[in-house]
Amino acid sequence: MTALPACQTLLLELHNAVLHITLNRADCRNAMSLQMVSELRAVLAAVRDDRQVRALVLGGAGGHFCAGGDLKDMANARAQGADAYRELNRAFGALLEEAQHAPQVLICVLQGAVLGGGFGLACVSDIALADHQAQFGLPETSLGLLPAQIAPFVVQRIGLTQTRRLALTAARFNGLEAHRLGLVHFVEHDPQALAERLDAVLVDVLRCAPGANAVTKALLLASSEQPLGPLLDQAAEWFSTAVTGAEGIEGTLAFLQKRKPNWVS
Repeated sequence: MTALPACQTLLLELHNAVLHITLNRADCRNAMSLQMVSELRAVLAAVRDDRQVRALVLGGAGGHFCAGGDLKDMANARAQGADAYRELNRAFGALLEEAQHAPQVLICVLQGAVLGGGFGLACVSDIALADHQAQFGLPETSLGLLPAQIAPFVVQRIGLTQTRRLALTAARFNGLEAHRLGLVHFVEHDPQALAERLDAVLVDVLRCAPGANAVTKALLLASSEQPLGPLLDQAAEWFSTAVTGAEGIEGTLAFLQKRKPNWVS
């Protein structure tokens, strides 16, 4: 098992091949500081090649997911000039890229504020669960700012038409509307139901082979970026490798023997 980095803004708990990551700045609704960005990136890097970690569950402390960027960091950057703003903003974009392409299944549990950067993190999840009263929004334009690093991921998630409406009005909406838009997959009406839904989703995720999930995720993400012919050529190579690999052999043998494969506890 890979050693996890020490963190001051995150709580980390590894249980049954699932790494639970909690944004832990409840006093500011888990606003995304540069330190939190750096720590999240370090955690993703640490587990990237560790197939013993099969899922990442990202949530927030104190009843909120994430209220967006930390204005204190922005104030500090102001004293350092435009380059500091650029680096601060781009670091968050790098986090979104790395989270989107994490080999593990990334599950976001969304409660309370899901704004700005928190909204962006929700958009790079593989599976998103929300409380019906969670508050979503892109407030940047109402502050005279841009959702600069977030926008491409929101467009990928819910489409250009809806993203234009949300970004250009700074509209707020709840978990039910997030579900209608396709931003989240499940909406629950109380914390117990949300916890039960997470447990059920994890049972399904852990039924799948970790290596197969990682390559399938890469294939799905590539489908929006690569021309079809070369993508299908690459997919055939990946399929051949999977069929002849340890997981493929074990999975097909387990099916024929009417038993669970060895990655299912």
